[in-house]
Amino acid sequence: MTRAAQWRPGPHDAVTDVPGVHVGHVTLDDGADIHTGVTAIVPAGICPGSPLPAGFFSGNGRGKFIGSTQVEELGELESPIVLTGTLSAFRAADALVSWMLADPRHHDVLSFNPVVGECNDGRLSDIRARPVTEAHVLHAIAAAGPGPIEQGSVGAGTGMVALGYKAGIGTAARTGELGGRPCTVGVLALANFGGRLRLAGGAPAAGGRLRLDGREPVAEGADDRRDNGSCVLVVATDAPLDARQLARVARRAVFGMARVGSSYGHESGDYAIAFTVSTEGAVPDAALSPLFEATLDATEAALIGSLLAARPMTGRGNSVPALRLE
Repeated sequence: MTRAAQWRPGPHDAVTDVPGVHVGHVTLDDGADIHTGVTAIVPAGICPGSPLPAGFFSGNGRGKFIGSTQVEELGELESPIVLTGTLSAFRAADALVSWMLADPRHHDVLSFNPVVGECNDGRLSDIRARPVTEAHVLHAIAAAGPGPIEQGSVGAGTGMVALGYKAGIGTAARTGELGGRPCTVGVLALANFGGRLRLAGGAPAAGGRLRLDGREPVAEGADDRRDNGSCVLVVATDAPLDARQLARVARRAVFGMARVGSSYGHESGDYAIAFTVSTEGAVPDAALSPLFEATLDATEAALIGSLLAARPMTGRGNSVPALRLE
């Protein structure tokens, strides 16, 4: 048995399997040309006065990830992580400042680093309308909770497309042991990237293994813009790691996109942020390989989950099919 095989899906197979990590969605879908929303990842007690160790990795930087430079510099996360559509990212960041100012714990805070990731949902949603408001962001944060997470065309993933199919939010978690102690790593993915779909590391899906909404089996996604899009990966763990080690974990999440066929194209913004809820001292680097493998596995599962949970969608004159396993 390999080290990766010793890690199993968590109770909910979700990033919320990591203790204290909560997730909330707000979905905006008018059935016509608005298909967007907000997803908030909220570690319990997160605030400027109690930052968590964190690391960041940019696989291809053609995108916006607000707050990433301070995470890289200080190795700290002091904000909920909010995901949304590209042109709503700046309103989301401002809403996080409002969240901070309204909390009595922060009455003397004069500087704050809001963290917001985005993907472009403009193929299916009127992105120029900027329908996401401060109230939507604050509601997603307030609604964040533990347990199972709704996936697919929900929250920030409402209008997202990946590998030619309707995609969106996906999540998975792996539990095992690291350095002799129990450990969980969870991934939440906002999938909106290009490439040719692969399953289980194999060749592009073909041979009747996949069926597209009851049609004949297809070899690849229906989208001919295979290099476009982006992906944001949020990795949470309770493993005792420092910021440098968490940046290494974040890299593995971006590497995990290759397992499902990402092209890492010129127009793709591929990002990962990793944080730990642990307050213990860091484990030795030599012990990290099983965690790296578990992160790859959870990323692959989260990305596939984002596809399988999504529904077909039409918006702005474009129709995107959903992926279905036979």
